[in-house]
Amino acid sequence: MPAIRLTLTAALLLATAAAAQTRQDGDPSPPANARYLSQPLIREIYTADPSAHVFGGRIYVYPSHDIDAGIPDDDLGNQYAMRDYRVLSMDRIGGPVTVHDVALDVKDVPWASKQMWAPDAAYKDGTYFLYFPVKDKQGVFRIGVATSQSPTGPFKAEPQPIRGSYSMDPQVFTDTDGKSYMYLGGIWGGQLQKWATGAYDADAGETDLKQDDKPALSPKVARMDAGMKEFAEPLRDVQIVDDAGKPILGGDHQRRFFEGSWVFKRNGVYYFTYSTGDTHKLAYATGDNPYGPFRFRGHFLKPVQGWTTHHSIIQVGDQWHLFYHDTQLSGKNHLRNVKTTPLTINADGTIQMIDPFVR
Repeated sequence: MPAIRLTLTAALLLATAAAAQTRQDGDPSPPANARYLSQPLIREIYTADPSAHVFGGRIYVYPSHDIDAGIPDDDLGNQYAMRDYRVLSMDRIGGPVTVHDVALDVKDVPWASKQMWAPDAAYKDGTYFLYFPVKDKQGVFRIGVATSQSPTGPFKAEPQPIRGSYSMDPQVFTDTDGKSYMYLGGIWGGQLQKWATGAYDADAGETDLKQDDKPALSPKVARMDAGMKEFAEPLRDVQIVDDAGKPILGGDHQRRFFEGSWVFKRNGVYYFTYSTGDTHKLAYATGDNPYGPFRFRGHFLKPVQGWTTHHSIIQVGDQWHLFYHDTQLSGKNHLRNVKTTPLTINADGTIQMIDPFVR
């Protein structure tokens, strides 16, 4: 893919032009005359869904690698036809970013067919693990795992997906006691609604269960085994509840889970953060253990330019940082670019709102 060279002036013109568009899919556009809060980490390739980690004092970002496959936008995400992963790394926030060679290609995953979506990574005992969702030969999303002795790969995939895995957006959180947990799931194109009964149902619908007055579909969690390649237990629901302890309902699109789980721990509190999807916000809930339940606390990122919003959160020194994406470079939903900005957590544990635009 040719390198992309856009000046800040061109980016501002793009934002203004996009603001004038009326999109039938409800895709939020930047306000007229607004400036972007932050700039893309790289411009050589399109990247999205950034999972950031600090390994050995260096920051590594594991994103999706967006390509233009010539597929029109639809609600199932067929336009997101990614075929490989490229790792980004930097010594410090704001420093030069290295785009590494291909870490894993779909052709090197024996059981996979297409759509290598948002990945994550972990490290244990000298081995780096890359976790990735991809459709199998039957078109069903599963979660795979690949390993390497280097944080940038190349990674070698296991011959089969993780037993009992399904849907998308894996995130592996390692607690202070050394135990690791995988969170996963996403509705609509992520197929979570097709697993509502515990078994795959191809006829279960393409969005959600359409049960607005019942508890929303839950993301899933399972503890990883010692080898970090399999679940140590069956997947279970991650329940997101309101202040009264009642589950968030399916019709509450401002608060219900859509995709993009990311868990972190601060001062003994577990933060479950996620995307609301079709309402284009990042939300957070808190709990006292990795399984939840997690009480909804609010939103912390307003809609970006582009339909999707997907993120990660890490601490570097004393500062927390949000990694996210938008479509500044292309103006197209399926060609995104990764960004980062400081994240502020107040003394009471609430997260300050971030506006992706300077208005």
